[in-house]
Amino acid sequence: MTGKNFTIEREIVVNATPEQVFSAITDGQAGWLFPGGGLPVDGTPDESGARYLAYEPGKHLHSMMGSPDDGWFNSLEHIITADDGGTTTVRYVHSGIFTDDWDTQFDGADKHTDFYLHSFGQYVEHFHGRPITYVDAPGTEASQYPGSVDKLRAALGLTATSEVGDEVAFEVPGLGAVTGQVDYLLGQFTGIRTADSLLRFYAREPWGMPVAAAHHLFAADADEETATRSWNAWLNGIYA
Repeated sequence: MTGKNFTIEREIVVNATPEQVFSAITDGQAGWLFPGGGLPVDGTPDESGARYLAYEPGKHLHSMMGSPDDGWFNSLEHIITADDGGTTTVRYVHSGIFTDDWDTQFDGADKHTDFYLHSFGQYVEHFHGRPITYVDAPGTEASQYPGSVDKLRAALGLTATSEVGDEVAFEVPGLGAVTGQVDYLLGQFTGIRTADSLLRFYAREPWGMPVAAAHHLFAADADEETATRSWNAWLNGIYA
């Protein structure tokens, strides 16, 4: 199938130094996105064919998988600039080729980008340098139908009038009480920041996928297996 190009561009300002930003992109992806990185810094492709096109610590990072000449590629570029006052501006460019259902794929990628970049800013400001445990706990098929986001937010104690900054408290089997503050509440996405975690909830029914809890834990004693099992049980209980 013939593919079609896409480009998603954003510019954000974060409370971190250029060095912290660069580190978060290269070594700390599990703290705000998902585990990744680790490409050879000299531009040599890894086993998947991914490679760096630019690698300038504190300034510029550009990676690519595939090639436009082959009919498919995925490119991620970060241009990093120090600002007066101690903040850093990050220009983000995600481009490539979608080869199937372009509109749905672009819509999903575009909306996920805002949540990911928000999580990036939260990570570098509040948790950079702490140990990271990434938890991927997808819900069941029952959570991929219209209305799933409403059930999710109700289980979190949120209502139609809830907003960013609100305090939340709820119970998770095996983990006990969870308390935190809403840091993102837009469309299909909900973010809660606790003292030692970024809890990220993705209600993906518009794109034909189940709800997912993809969390970033920063407590030194966090246990991935226990947390994954507990969050799966919590999601399953919502959509039983």
